[in-house]
Amino acid sequence: MDTIFLALGGLLVIVAIILLLVGGRKQDEVSERLDRYALGVEKKAKPVSGQRLSPLGERLDKALAERGFARNLRTQLARANLKLTAGEFIAATIICMILFPAIMFVLRRNIPLSLVAAVLGFFAPRWYVSYLQGKRLKAFNDQLGDIINMMVNAIRAGYSVLQAMEVVAKEMDPPASEEFDRVVKEVQLGLGLEQALDNLLRRVPSDDLDMTVTAIKVQQEVGGNLAEVLDTISFTIRERVRIKGEIRALTAQARYSGYLVSLLPVGVAILVYFINPQFMGPMFQHPCGWIMLGVAGSGIVAGFFITRKIADIEV
Repeated sequence: MDTIFLALGGLLVIVAIILLLVGGRKQDEVSERLDRYALGVEKKAKPVSGQRLSPLGERLDKALAERGFARNLRTQLARANLKLTAGEFIAATIICMILFPAIMFVLRRNIPLSLVAAVLGFFAPRWYVSYLQGKRLKAFNDQLGDIINMMVNAIRAGYSVLQAMEVVAKEMDPPASEEFDRVVKEVQLGLGLEQALDNLLRRVPSDDLDMTVTAIKVQQEVGGNLAEVLDTISFTIRERVRIKGEIRALTAQARYSGYLVSLLPVGVAILVYFINPQFMGPMFQHPCGWIMLGVAGSGIVAGFFITRKIADIEV
């Protein structure tokens, strides 16, 4: 049995490496085409541009092309700025679901723990995507005040809205430069400014950005002094960021207390299990132990989210 799991784990590692080598790419196909045509330079077509997917990822993409959850998954990957297709992400999830329990079984020879590892393998890629989304959204929101100020100065200097966005794409750091560069290129390829801004808002689901985009759309429809409106929005955003920073400082103790209280019993249980497996073994082998673990886990999760909710103050 151990040999089977070892062979399966080794095979999955090899498959994962092949998927990365065959399906890996520095830039997705859409961005490649945008770069090619928006810059006005006709590049030679790369022979691998239509073969960037691994065979497994390509089959999964074909099977999931019209599925609703696949469209949602593509949106989530775009928000995280991961250059993966929905099929490749699902393939990576399947590999994690098999690889994690295989490694756990080889290390501990425990089937219940292997099942827990399989569940972790299912959620681990999604947690990673959520982490990247939150990190990128926070970075963009931190840049938004400077973005609007730069656009205001450019508009007052006589630039159009699109030219002001091009200045932002050239002068700002990622992720703002990447997102506004995408907007500029989409407009240069023939997409309407409103549609390009809607695409930006779908990739960056920020309330402050939504307010900015709405102001630009209204100005495009009815006219008005856009620079003055954006200046007011910039002041509002800066004040909100300042107040949020003060709130985070005041609620830091409550947030980290929630992390500590939630992770401490889990860490102690893992430590005791590795020090004395016979002592903790019945918890994973007897139905009463399973019930106790379920109740304890539910209490920890509920307490963690309640603590987070108390410390999360909307501004």
